[in-house]
Amino acid sequence: MKKDIILKAENISKQYRLGQVGTGTLSHDLNRWWHEIRGKENPYLKIGDTNDRSTKGTSDYVWALQDINFEVERGEVLGIIGKNGAGKSTLLKILSKVTAPTTGSIKSRGRIASLLEVGTGFHGEMTGRENIFLNGAILGMTKKEIASKLDEIIEFSGCERYIDTPVKRYSSGMTVRLAFAVAAFLEPEILIIDEVLAVGDAEFQKKAIGKMQDISRGDGRTVLFVSHNMAAVKSLCTRGVVLEHGKVVFEGDIDSSIEHYLNTEFNKTNIYESYLEPKQPYIQRVEVITNSGSFFHDFNKDLKIKIKLFTPFNLVDPAVSYQIVSSEGIPVVHELNLFKEIPFCNEIGSYELTSQIKKLSLYPGVYKLNIFFADNFLKKRFDNALEACSFEVLLSEKREYYYQKNSAVYKEKETAWTVKKI
Repeated sequence: MKKDIILKAENISKQYRLGQVGTGTLSHDLNRWWHEIRGKENPYLKIGDTNDRSTKGTSDYVWALQDINFEVERGEVLGIIGKNGAGKSTLLKILSKVTAPTTGSIKSRGRIASLLEVGTGFHGEMTGRENIFLNGAILGMTKKEIASKLDEIIEFSGCERYIDTPVKRYSSGMTVRLAFAVAAFLEPEILIIDEVLAVGDAEFQKKAIGKMQDISRGDGRTVLFVSHNMAAVKSLCTRGVVLEHGKVVFEGDIDSSIEHYLNTEFNKTNIYESYLEPKQPYIQRVEVITNSGSFFHDFNKDLKIKIKLFTPFNLVDPAVSYQIVSSEGIPVVHELNLFKEIPFCNEIGSYELTSQIKKLSLYPGVYKLNIFFADNFLKKRFDNALEACSFEVLLSEKREYYYQKNSAVYKEKETAWTVKKI
């Protein structure tokens, strides 16, 4: 059976020069022009570091993307996964034709609507209603076609009261609501959605994901979706592409793609450290101490979590909590320590809090840690570290029961907190 390919990326690469626009010097411009008029290749395409933000490169040029190849079929929902800086947003901008690739080409059939950043494609001085018609015109629709969808767009966005108000007065959440409604209801053949949906509230995110499912399954339209929320990616997408340092490192069904992303070496860290200036209380360091002393933790063994906090002033009613989150982004353990239970951070300085969970019974898999630091009296969150650390639970000894992957996660525990002033 012949595949119905609606979007194809061939050898896509994107190079940027750090710190400057263009080549940066007259000599570089002349050199590039001299090669171009002689029909030679751009001399600056052969140099440049890979896009790894954790290391300092030696070149002024960086490859945000390198040799990206993939195909998307009609009606498919493709999840593009990768850590921050992997090149996901750059790829979507190229696919949306917001920016051009340095090398390679994009072949597509049909209209492409994209939602890349809050307010993309909106004119702040124009009203919401005027922006709907503007976006529709950009997509190549007639005024009559847009008008036929207008009521549905306004109702879905929930912005009816403000639809004749200039968009510059909208909150970021309202802007995203309207932008998504426009992108989804103006019936593009290809819908491209970046992490921007995270700006919306929980109700809208659920509504948006439901609409994207309807678009792909009911209308046979194609969706490209980028998110760090693995639960949303898994529920929506049928296939995944994993990016690392601007390169495709895995492509396959969505379950295998998520598993590959979560188990790759660059995500395996059981220590988090922050180097913020101490102008307000913050999380300095977090460490997950497994029973093996490494990334791996045995089922039903004690687990320790050390959290180091710093406060530059006395806190009245501080609170620190952490979540252990499954590979799909679902919190499975939540622990909290309040000042009235064990006092801490009531004087200037660093404090180390240790939480020990007895006999932690989590099913085998990769888990991550979210940490939150706040003050109940001030009603203020000072800092949070999301997906700060990770560890993997192994079933090293034979158990009498059978467990199924992705079944319910549980724990039998006694949790004890200790605090010491450093």
